[in-house]
Amino acid sequence: MARSITVIPARANRTDMAQNAEPRKKRMAAYCRVSTDQLEQLSSYEAQVQYYTTYICNHPDYKFAGIYADEGITGTSTKKREQFNRMINDCKAGKIDVIITKSISRFARNTLDCLNYVRMLKELGIEVIFEKENIRTLDSKGEVLLSILSSLAQEESFSISKNSTWGIRRRFEQGKVIVNHTKFMGYDKDENGNLVINEKQAKVVRKIFTDYLGGKGPNGIAQELEKDGALNWNGKAKWYEGSIRKMLSNEKYKGEALLQKTYTTDFLTKKRVENNGAVPQYYVEESHPAIVDKDTWEAVQFEMKRRKIFAKKHGLQKYDYTNNNNPFAGKVICGYCDSTFGRKVWNSNDERLKRTIWQCNNKYKVKGKIGCGNRHIDDGILYEAFVYAFNDIVKNIDYYMTKWQKQIYSKDILERVTATRFIEIFKEAQTSERFDAGLYFKLVEKVIIYEDGVSMGLLDGTEVRYGIV
Repeated sequence: MARSITVIPARANRTDMAQNAEPRKKRMAAYCRVSTDQLEQLSSYEAQVQYYTTYICNHPDYKFAGIYADEGITGTSTKKREQFNRMINDCKAGKIDVIITKSISRFARNTLDCLNYVRMLKELGIEVIFEKENIRTLDSKGEVLLSILSSLAQEESFSISKNSTWGIRRRFEQGKVIVNHTKFMGYDKDENGNLVINEKQAKVVRKIFTDYLGGKGPNGIAQELEKDGALNWNGKAKWYEGSIRKMLSNEKYKGEALLQKTYTTDFLTKKRVENNGAVPQYYVEESHPAIVDKDTWEAVQFEMKRRKIFAKKHGLQKYDYTNNNNPFAGKVICGYCDSTFGRKVWNSNDERLKRTIWQCNNKYKVKGKIGCGNRHIDDGILYEAFVYAFNDIVKNIDYYMTKWQKQIYSKDILERVTATRFIEIFKEAQTSERFDAGLYFKLVEKVIIYEDGVSMGLLDGTEVRYGIV
């Protein structure tokens, strides 16, 4: 039986006819990106923006949908390109039909990112036009060509990265110091790019080193700087313990530089890691003017090690617990078991009988069982013991001065610096009946408690015994 087929002709639609007569203009946006070190006028940021604005506005088929331009940002990743990301969001919001850009290398040098974004835009029906390569992504050949050319662009970026790394390392080999001085407290750069001392900031740097050798900890130094309104590199009176520690260990403050402390592991992500021997390092002596002398800098490094060893030996989490309200915290040591003493308050209904005492932390380490048999001691005796030790040194100053004069010539840098500081402190000192927290921090390493007395252990190795009943 023969099939009967009837053709039903399409009916003319007035709206479609109107649209065919006057096609809707596509909304076109342009994406531009240039590096700030490019000087060519035709490739400049301003030139691209002006060019695409004129091009789109004067084109009969397109309606201007905006210019998205990132200046001076790497093209190997899209993570930090704010304008690029804003453009993608506008595409998702249906505000753009076509994107025009100069080349693949302007759009992205990362093959994966480039293809992912192009495919995502393609699914949205949005075309990307690459002028230089003459590629339109909605064209059937577009993605094949795009994949090839994008890979070439990524390889070009890798080559540029390698050349840049090579150049930096050659400068390192020549001893040329590369430092971001804007975030480097104490230094500026002159017209030739050389580091020069910023005296106002350098004064603060020297104070940090001096205060550390004077017994203060990084946290205490930071708090004091904020209290005094001292300005950091960013012009703010805000200081952090971690920043102080980094400054104290930065060799550049003694006029030397360790180059290649970190290196880039991935040219696409720009991820940097600490260099633990994976690539060569370069140590340059006298590379720039010093803010602190070498002996002071080296003494600080030894003092940092000494505090670390002290804390480990006596079971402390850190050395720098002390403050003016509790200067003995972390420094009172048991003369029998080497543990630290803790401060405790013995309460009583009678206020007159309330006492602050120090007790070995091993005494009742196991509940109900006496561990260390050393005595407890009243808080006030510790203050008395320091005053006694200070006055004893003043009364026997000739003996101590002779000792310190010999230590000045010691091979031990920390011993030399400590002896010099002690001579300066005591050269005109007078006996006193008052406890001075500042002097205490500058002089005392530890306070050792015995059954019959207290021994003040000073940083120069001296121990002064204060007998008690």
